[in-house]
Amino acid sequence: MSITKRFWISLIFSLPMLANMVLMPFGWMIPGGDWMQLGLTTVVMLVAAGPFIQSAWASFKKHHSNMDTLVAIGTATAYFYSIYAMATHQPVFFESAAFVTTFVLLGQVFEERMRNNASSAVEKLVNLQAKEAEVLRDNRFVKVPLAEVALNDIVRVKPGQKIPVDGVIIKGHSSIDESMVTGESMPVTKQVDDAVIGSTMNSTGTFLVKANKVGDQTMLSQIVDLVKKAQNSHAPIQKLTDKVSDIFVPVVLILAILTFLTWYVFLDASVARALIFAVSVVVIACPCALGLATPTALMVGTGRGAKMGILIKNGEVLEAVNDVKTVIFDKTGTITVGKPQVTDIIGDEAQVLKVAASLEESSEHPLATAILARAKAGNVPLVEVTDFKAIEGKGVAAQLAGQKGVVGNHKLLATFKINDQLAQQETRLQNEAKTVVFVGLDDRIIGLIAIQDVAKKTSATAIADLRARGLKTVMLTGDNQRVAEAVAKQVGIDEVIADVLPGDKAAHVAAFQKTGKVAFVGDGINDAPALTTADVGIAMGSGTDIAIDAGGIVLVKNDLRDVDKALALSKKTFNRIKLNLFWAFIYNVLGIPVAAGIFFALGVTLSPELAGLAMAISSLSVVTSSVLLNKARITTKAQVA
Repeated sequence: MSITKRFWISLIFSLPMLANMVLMPFGWMIPGGDWMQLGLTTVVMLVAAGPFIQSAWASFKKHHSNMDTLVAIGTATAYFYSIYAMATHQPVFFESAAFVTTFVLLGQVFEERMRNNASSAVEKLVNLQAKEAEVLRDNRFVKVPLAEVALNDIVRVKPGQKIPVDGVIIKGHSSIDESMVTGESMPVTKQVDDAVIGSTMNSTGTFLVKANKVGDQTMLSQIVDLVKKAQNSHAPIQKLTDKVSDIFVPVVLILAILTFLTWYVFLDASVARALIFAVSVVVIACPCALGLATPTALMVGTGRGAKMGILIKNGEVLEAVNDVKTVIFDKTGTITVGKPQVTDIIGDEAQVLKVAASLEESSEHPLATAILARAKAGNVPLVEVTDFKAIEGKGVAAQLAGQKGVVGNHKLLATFKINDQLAQQETRLQNEAKTVVFVGLDDRIIGLIAIQDVAKKTSATAIADLRARGLKTVMLTGDNQRVAEAVAKQVGIDEVIADVLPGDKAAHVAAFQKTGKVAFVGDGINDAPALTTADVGIAMGSGTDIAIDAGGIVLVKNDLRDVDKALALSKKTFNRIKLNLFWAFIYNVLGIPVAAGIFFALGVTLSPELAGLAMAISSLSVVTSSVLLNKARITTKAQVA
């Protein structure tokens, strides 16, 4: 039976006894007197309180105690004592057993609702998924359920439709709203060969997508899976909470016995009064709030992260982030774009690009790709070439418009003439760690093209945010020292370690761990060992599956600025866990003396039913504290400064 149903049964059967308590001073008595109260409370004990007793008994058989142990003992004591009191014609307090059960369940109903609200991020993500797709079948597009879309199917997406699957555009272009998955607010322009994410919204154009990930393999499905695992995980601090609860329950039971003996033996109180104080101690001490402190904050924190495009895989990451001293970055694809781009053109730009792109059109070299991309962006017309030759390790040569054109390095153009101005520019570009490509026509060099894997536009801001937080930043790369130093200077990295073999990255991470906890940010297959070795592994969302699996945090948007946001969110979540635990402990520490009757002489007492209500309010306050994480500002240190 659900908690909500148990609560309503308990409340309905408790209300007549509440009316009896309120109206008794005015001469009204519940029909049937004590026998009616016995019947009503018995139903509450069997139906509503039964699961507490079963849970307590199961823990007892394993030589453990839990929160349900205190509820079971408190309600059972009140119930069975009242039966004894009824048989011996003494005052009964059946209502205490019924009300305690009702208020405990009230707290659990609130907890359940808050948990549902906290985990709504997962439900919202699941609901984002398209229900059907237009798939090319027998040379025509037909609508099929999403489950029937297969790998490599051609899917048509019209304006205003959700993209059904992950894939690559093979025809058409459009502007796509990816905010529901990546958190990126601005629409993204997509064209042929661009990847698209399933469940994102197509805004303007119609295009065809070749499905490369379907079903559980899509990014949305993986995000949902990661968030669910994170919300069900435990932070290491939860283990401490479990140990405390294991000790706390027997201590409370001992305190309850001592409270009874003190009042009955030493203070000459009646059995009923002494028992009320003892039961109040048991009920007020029930550490429900203690058990809620960690999981609720963890659920809210990871759910909010998912909305921001930051996937936190487990609770251990949250705790480790709190003590990170150093953040180590891979260079290629993490700090830099990950592919070479033309940065400088020396000489007549139109002519230099025309010659270079015309020759490189038949080349498959990565530098040729960069030159062709720049020519395409500048709408530079290409001319037909003949006698094309690729000269290994040197460059390419061909005939164009009756002239001999060459594009390559020093080795290929050793006999070509270069003027002093170009020579000086070459030296400058090389000092900036850029690869210089010479463009020659006949026997003279007409220009230079500088190519470099440039830093992402957001990298410098991201590094500044981390440094403002007091963290040391390090670049760990297999590239040469000069190139690494140039990029590091550009983005503001504190320390550079270059010429590192892929297998040695993890060893360097381990070396930094001797001086404090380390976060490693990377995206490649060769980064997986370092991501696993680091206390906090942060994988870029555009990286390889292996790197993403190895990381404890995944940045879906592939935005380096989210490293700081991820650290900030993790710290806020962990600090909220600590705040919740503090209030839960304080509540028990302050509540037990009042329940034990220490302030009885001052007229301050706490009946078992009020203790149950206070316990429900305490649990509610802890869950509310966790839910407020959704409203907490996630601000970078640099923004604050």
